[in-house]
Parts: sequence; C-alpha cells; structure tokens
Amino acid sequence: MNTNEQVNLRIATNKDLELVKYWDQQQHVIDSDPDDDWDWEYELNRFPDWRAQFIAEINGRAIGFIQIIDPKKEDSQYWGDVPDNQRAIDIWIGEQEDLGKGYGTQMMKLAIDYCFNNDNVNTILIDPLVSNTKAIRFYEKIGFHYVENRFFGKSECVVYKLDRKHWFSD
Repeated sequence: MNTNEQVNLRIATNKDLELVKYWDQQQHVIDSDPDDDWDWEYELNRFPDWRAQFIAEINGRAIGFIQIIDPKKEDSQYWGDVPDNQRAIDIWIGEQEDLGKGYGTQMMKLAIDYCFNNDNVNTILIDPLVSNTKAIRFYEKIGFHYVENRFFGKSECVVYKLDRKHWFSD
C-alpha cells in the first residue's frame, strides 16, 4: 500500500445512491452479503440517532462503505435482545481491484475508533458469513474474538466481538 493513500470517512448521503447501488451489484459484495436488501433509496435519506453510514475515500475517490449501528436501538432488531453499550459494524470495499491493498484495515480502524470514541461503548460486534473465510481472518487479525455461529435470516454467520479493554491493551 502506498503510504500516501490515507483513507478518510465522510457521511453517506442520497448523493451516493447510484454508487452504493452499483457496489451492491459487484460479485464480491454479493458474496459477502447475499440475502440483504439495503433499500438504499430509503436508508440514505434518513439519519436515526442509532446509526452512522460512511463512505470511505482515498484522495476524494470513494472506495467503500461502513455502517455502524447501536444494535440495542436499531429498528429491525436484527441482533435480537442485546445489552446496552455495544455497536455493530458492516463494512465493504466497492471495487474488486481495491481489495488487498490495506484499505479495509484502515477503514476498520477508523470505524473502531469512531465506536470507542463514545466512552460508554464497551463492545463491537460483527457477523461475517461462515463461508467468508477471508473476512473472518481479517477480523481475527484486527483483534476480534469468536462468540458463536448464528443464523440471521437464511444466512449462517459467525459472530465476533471486540472489547474495548482488548483494543486498548494491544
């Protein structure tokens, strides 16, 4: 990775609609999230207090998407009954050619810092598909720890968590 290529995050808006819809059709994105309908037209136009959506950029070029939610307050209750003071992260890189360049690591570290900037947040959750072994290795390398295998709808996922004390002890 070129050290001059620093990832920055900006709030995703309805101006990103065509871009995220395009990314959502890329095979590597479908492979990581085959069953979800993000309903982009609706979701990019609302800003609930329990969620933040970001576009990751390098030198002004959009490369990926991050969603951070409070799983306790999230309106679909996707995570079920969970304790307070957690966050859950969804992350993906839009273009195949941007994979493997270290951008995902930078994006994830920015997302983790965003979560833990709130002193009340003590745990971050992620849920890659069981079949997404590259993502699982990626999360383990960052410091996430296995919790359980779990079905979310039709998708068999692996739940991982990162505790604040673990993140700041490394």
